[in-house]
Amino acid sequence: MVDQINKDERYKSRQEKVKADVDARVEAAQEEKGLFLIITGNGKGKSTSGFGTIARAVGHGFKCGVGQFIKGTWDCGERNLLEQHGVHFEVMATGFTWETQNKESDKAAAQKTWAECKSMLADDSYDVVLLDEMTYMVTYGYVELEEVVETINNRPSMQSVIITGRAAHRTLIEMADTVSEVKSVKHAFESGVKARKGVDW
Repeated sequence: MVDQINKDERYKSRQEKVKADVDARVEAAQEEKGLFLIITGNGKGKSTSGFGTIARAVGHGFKCGVGQFIKGTWDCGERNLLEQHGVHFEVMATGFTWETQNKESDKAAAQKTWAECKSMLADDSYDVVLLDEMTYMVTYGYVELEEVVETINNRPSMQSVIITGRAAHRTLIEMADTVSEVKSVKHAFESGVKARKGVDW
């Protein structure tokens, strides 16, 4: 009984120290601004995470927009849901580059979608903007890195931006407030399992 009391007291003492540390960090974090987030890496779930953030913002009554690159020909469960809640979508609607096999038409479609995204990024009525699979547009040279950097830097001060996709450019990583890397440990597709509606797309 005495041992248990001592364990409980030690536990309480540790948790008090943890609380004091957390409280101090919360108190120190007083700057308010829109955030720039990147979700990158070779694992599954980057777009899912980005859309989850959009859903969270919508739940708080915020105005959101989505620019969707690459995967535009698939039925999109997130789009089906979020458009019903006022989220504006701009979709490249060409599909994967290995399917289109036409760089010039892909670039033209990317530029058209990017132009609409730039309008959202200049509009202070948008609280959160998701640029889904944007990293590929920079990697492929469909959209110039410098233009992306300038547009994000000049957006309204309270607007948050999320970029998803593999191999995010180091310049974007350096300027981002938060960067998360999704690591692939195992994927059903590698075992010959077909992508499942409602889970994979």
